Amino acid sequence: MAVRKIVKYGQPILRQKTNPVTEFDDEIRHLAEDMVETMHEAEGIGLAAPQVGESKALCVVNLELIDETAEPKAYINPKIVADDGTSTLEEGCLSIPDIREDITRPESITVKYQDINGEEHEEQCVGMLARVLQHEIDHLNGILFIDRISPMRRKLLSKKLKKIASESSFEAPVSTSG
Repeated sequence: MAVRKIVKYGQPILRQKTNPVTEFDDEIRHLAEDMVETMHEAEGIGLAAPQVGESKALCVVNLELIDETAEPKAYINPKIVADDGTSTLEEGCLSIPDIREDITRPESITVKYQDINGEEHEEQCVGMLARVLQHEIDHLNGILFIDRISPMRRKLLSKKLKKIASESSFEAPVSTSG
């Protein structure tokens, strides 16, 4: 396992829709393990593959900071198939450091995904797990949490965002295969 560099705001890979994962092999397992280690090192609770420079439909979640019994989990090719209710909470992002904003999202979701072995699952998620998964699935679709705030609020953040983008440098891998 290895800690990878986190891609910061301004890098094109964060705005691209990811490729579906079709091979459930050692490469995808190592990527998931690296992502978990990177997420722990950064003290995050979720991380999507584009945030480490990989255009793959994979995200990892670990709510251990909230629930001591939680274990890290990989969600591959996740799709939200139902949602219910609304909740507004403050969100941040490892790729957009030092910016936190209130975001309204569904309170509960049903997500279909594959695990690290390619087996299909459907899971009902509520509360923080639902929120984190929605945030990470947005990443897999090239959407950032700042896209979900008002245009006026985004304009107020524009100087901070430009500063993050100007300081960010990342050489993404050339390979974008699924």
